[in-house]
Amino acid sequence: MARAITLGNGNLLVGMDYRGQVRDLYFPMVGQTNHVSGASGIFLHRIGVFVDEKMYWLDDPVWEITVGATGDSVIGGFLAISESLGISLQSRDAVHNENNIFLRNFTITNTSTQKRQIKIFFSQQFRIAESRRGDTAFYDPRVGAIIHYKGKDTFLINATKNGIQFTEYNVGLFGIEGKEGTYLDAEDGRLEKNPIEHGSVDSVIGFTCEFDKNGYDEISYWIACGSSIPEVHDLDAYILRETPLRLIESTDDYWQAWLSKVDRDLSPLSPALQTLYRRSLITIRVHADNRGGIIASSDTDMLHHGRDTYSYVWPRDGALIANSLDRAGYPEVAERFFSFIAQCREPAGYLMHKYLTDGSLGSSWHPWLQKGIAKLPIQEDETATVLYMLWQHYEIDRNLEFIESLYNSFIEPAAKFLGDYIESTTGLPQASYDLWEEKYGTSTYTSASVYGALIVSARFANLLGKENDARTYLAIAQRLQSAILEHLYDSDLKMFVKQVIHNEDGDLEYDRTIDASSFYGIIFFEVLDIDDERIKDSFSTIEKTIQVAGDSHGFVRYQNDAYYMMQDADSPNPWVITTLWMAQYYIKKATKSADLKPAFDLLNWTASHASSTNVLAEQMHPHTRKHLSTSPLIWSHAEYVLAVNAYLDKLIELQDIKNTASKNQSF
Repeated sequence: MARAITLGNGNLLVGMDYRGQVRDLYFPMVGQTNHVSGASGIFLHRIGVFVDEKMYWLDDPVWEITVGATGDSVIGGFLAISESLGISLQSRDAVHNENNIFLRNFTITNTSTQKRQIKIFFSQQFRIAESRRGDTAFYDPRVGAIIHYKGKDTFLINATKNGIQFTEYNVGLFGIEGKEGTYLDAEDGRLEKNPIEHGSVDSVIGFTCEFDKNGYDEISYWIACGSSIPEVHDLDAYILRETPLRLIESTDDYWQAWLSKVDRDLSPLSPALQTLYRRSLITIRVHADNRGGIIASSDTDMLHHGRDTYSYVWPRDGALIANSLDRAGYPEVAERFFSFIAQCREPAGYLMHKYLTDGSLGSSWHPWLQKGIAKLPIQEDETATVLYMLWQHYEIDRNLEFIESLYNSFIEPAAKFLGDYIESTTGLPQASYDLWEEKYGTSTYTSASVYGALIVSARFANLLGKENDARTYLAIAQRLQSAILEHLYDSDLKMFVKQVIHNEDGDLEYDRTIDASSFYGIIFFEVLDIDDERIKDSFSTIEKTIQVAGDSHGFVRYQNDAYYMMQDADSPNPWVITTLWMAQYYIKKATKSADLKPAFDLLNWTASHASSTNVLAEQMHPHTRKHLSTSPLIWSHAEYVLAVNAYLDKLIELQDIKNTASKNQSF
């Protein structure tokens, strides 16, 4: 089940599903260790209501649940209504912006006309350090709370009703020794108060509420996260002193201030587009670790179908996401990313496939051998994109001292690697994996990214008075530009090819699959001017071949893309990323306001394919709009932020041109 809401503060990230249940809890680093979800999908934090001698957990169809985040903040929540039970349950949820605390405030209402007793239960299933072994859970009478811990990972669970802490609880085993879970102890409305258990353990706490007709009660619930029991004791005391409601409100105030610190006029956009823009910024920030790493997604649902998740830092994705933050007015977050990724550089100058947020190497499926010959298992565009986006960061932030601090440690070795990693026969980059992580060869997109990286490396070198390096990088870039146009543009196809590779005889073997990245890479890294005829022809080819027909009008990655393609679909799935690339093409080539309409239509397309909580997936079913693969995908949100800012900037530019022309005519 995709994530409806993600809440976080850069250390703690909590993901909830569309039933309001906690599925992910990362701590103390974003994306590094998920203490809840597992490959089986059975690990979660449940909420249940016991009434009329029967338990109704929130995954019961008796509940109609609307999950939503409060418009301009990271305050989440849900509303669960059961007309047949005569009960409604509403929550406001937050991860405190300063301390590592997950807060929930519930309002439970008896919507019937009768007095009655209703019980509410909260079940916690932790998989601490992503392992079921060696966990301990116990009731701590010193503070009247439940504590789960293993090693330095410690979680305190507490709750109050009308300022009074819970007294109903149980701790037990689940998933081992025939135990399905302690949460089942609540099925009869009574908890056995077992004080401690170890192994694969879970816990349940509960409250009994007495209601008049149409009466309601409020319950505050929290999880304090720390590295020791004394630390979570201190956090618990802080929460009780400040009150959970006040902490939720102060968190809301913080994020309101964070969003409003950038004075960006969004009035040309519809309310729906404005809301998606702000929610995208928050979603991006929640997935940015405070030490710099930015993960691709926190959704672990893919574990239930595959071998791994997207909870890693891809250098390319991270650099593009950092650029969206730069463009939106948050260069301080982007700067932390560039500092982080620079430390990941290999001694030879390149970046590997992906990383964890502590900087260690992530999992990979790229081999070190190609046909028995040792080859680097890299996506070369990742190194190139970081360099290219670092220059964009400098142009916005103008922090020369920061650039100087990275020149010797990252910029120079990365640029020299790119300049050396060129094959002699074509003058193109040596083969590596493409940005889709599927094909090994020399792709147009990768070649364009290397060209762009070498151009900006020359600018960095000139900036710091290193003229010899600047001349070298520029000369290699110019030769590479010529090689791209000679070898990668197919005049018969009227399109840049997907990739080229040498076959066993040494001859060039072309993959002429129409790929959105082959078109956009040439534009994005400025290999050609936007008005070049080859760009115009390539876009015409793109429209004819990889735009979804029918109601969607989104763009797929490439012809016959089978990744997550559904059996009931007659087309590959449109991606948010590739669709917004086309929006940015329309924006770049616009010469009058009317030219921006196709881009505006694609922004609206994006909003229409977002979830009810303004979450953007990687891809969607071409006809039903169902989110497929991971959701949220932070790169999708970043491309939306980039497209919106490009659209608004172009509107201003065109209006300035119009105003200047009017003034000249008046003279």
